[in-house]
Amino acid sequence: MTSALRPLRLGLLSALVVSCATPPPPAPEAPPAAPPAVKAAPEPVRLSVVGTNDLHGWVMPSQGKLADGTAVEQGGVATFAGYLSILRAQNPDGVLLLDGGDLFQGTLASNLTEGAVVIDAMNTLGYVASALGNHEFDYGPVGPRSVAMEGDDPFGALKARITQARFPILGVNVTDAQTGASPTWLGNTGTLLVERRGVKVGVVGLATPHTPEVTNPVNVASLRFAPLATSALAAATDLRARGAEVVIAIAHAGAVCKRHDDPRDISSCDRGDSEIIEMLEALPEGTLDAVVAGHTHQPVGHFVRGTPVIETSGRGRAFGLVELFVDPTTRKVLPERTTMQGSIPVCAQVEATLGTCDERKLKDRNKVELVPATFRGQPVVADAALGTQLAGALAKVEEMQKRPLGVNVPAKLTRDYDAESPLGNVLADALNQLGMTGIAVINSGGLRADLPAGELTYGAVFEVLPFDNTLSIVTLTGAQLTKLLEGAYSRKGGTLQVAGLKVHLETCNGVTRMVSVTKANGKPLEPNGLFQVAMPDFLARGGSGMDEVLKTLPPGSVNLGERQALTLRDALVDHWRKRGKPLVAPTPGRILRASAAAGCTVKSSGRD
Repeated sequence: MTSALRPLRLGLLSALVVSCATPPPPAPEAPPAAPPAVKAAPEPVRLSVVGTNDLHGWVMPSQGKLADGTAVEQGGVATFAGYLSILRAQNPDGVLLLDGGDLFQGTLASNLTEGAVVIDAMNTLGYVASALGNHEFDYGPVGPRSVAMEGDDPFGALKARITQARFPILGVNVTDAQTGASPTWLGNTGTLLVERRGVKVGVVGLATPHTPEVTNPVNVASLRFAPLATSALAAATDLRARGAEVVIAIAHAGAVCKRHDDPRDISSCDRGDSEIIEMLEALPEGTLDAVVAGHTHQPVGHFVRGTPVIETSGRGRAFGLVELFVDPTTRKVLPERTTMQGSIPVCAQVEATLGTCDERKLKDRNKVELVPATFRGQPVVADAALGTQLAGALAKVEEMQKRPLGVNVPAKLTRDYDAESPLGNVLADALNQLGMTGIAVINSGGLRADLPAGELTYGAVFEVLPFDNTLSIVTLTGAQLTKLLEGAYSRKGGTLQVAGLKVHLETCNGVTRMVSVTKANGKPLEPNGLFQVAMPDFLARGGSGMDEVLKTLPPGSVNLGERQALTLRDALVDHWRKRGKPLVAPTPGRILRASAAAGCTVKSSGRD
């Protein structure tokens, strides 16, 4: 190699060494991959079940006066519409408005139209369905007669209301005695399938099996009322097979619970008067997702084996609310999310401190300040259009209610369902005088209000006796009368009020039995002697369990008063006006009650 080339070679070699010793700069790192997005679980579907029961024609509010003279109102369908408006705005397409039955009978507004004014209001409110109550049968045929005579349709008035209603009236356990199928005039088989917010909801209607005992039995003679539990199970199973993801019962059968502080504690609920609890305890758990109950007129807001049950005291004064949440994937109700309010007062105005218009809760307050009601943070605004819709009918009612009868009531005459009462004694005496029989009986369940002190008005009498009964006379022996009374007093259906008799009762383990009965002067009833007894035709037709004895009487023993020109109520009004004397309660002591010794045993023969 020449010396001239050596420097060039060394320079190239040096460059190669440097090139191999220095690596190229690294490529920029790619940003880390973002974690996959977590898809939020879909929210459960909320269904708001709004329940009412035992409206009994009270489309207008109930009115009362407190100790300080403040007038309060509770209920009324126009005000109730304001609550519904709030619920529907907060849960669009998620509200189901349901009723537990006994829509009619109890107010002039209802009776003057045979329930038409009630159905008009319910159509406007948007009811989904109602249960078939026992008082739905009270009007009998269309027209003034409340009991079907030969050639009359005993369901005439009810059929007219079913045709008018834009919602079904359901009674899955009610069948025609001849065919064994649902009566064709009901227009349904007792169940309904609807959809709310994409959830298929089944509704099953149930009527109390005791219906023939608590309406005029003549009007329902062609029907049969099956037990609740077996009917509910079959209907719920069928609804789920048809696609129902939620099943709700509306039942004219309720409960009596003394405590309401713990909704999961039903130990205070009287099993003898709580048909709906007995039904749920007989069903497989989860058969029903909620129950809107009725019939007992008692507030209920309890879970029974996991199923929420709501009921109010009726007359439109409150409503119940169950919020169900349905899993959008499994399509099952999430029981841990269920919330319930058994009885929410319907108020246009509330007491500022307590937030209620319930007269019973306000009666002892010395000073009351009323303010506009709110619900879920929103003002309650009554439906003015619905109020206008009712105005015409209510104007006629008010005129009739205020009609004075020229009779004074010096002191308020109160009723008592379970004991002798001043009102019961006054009415039993009046029946005795009307029938001129010497003995009279009247059922406590037929007395629907106290008689206020002051000038007697037709409206006050109507509220006490809203049913279109007639005065009946039953002729029977002393032995038969004793047996009749033994049956009446051993039932859980209210204490029979009497005139011309003295009755001794004994209570054993909560059950009552008659120990003895005598004439009012203490003399015995001669077993073979004949006695005439005045009573409402409801009893004379076998109501309150009297049919067991009455059906054994010879022909001609029962005069139902069907040809009388006046109803029992109007006959009493006429009697009091002609008599012209104040209505004063007689001295009590006709019904004496004692507790039996420990360890006693006694059987009950049934209940209303």
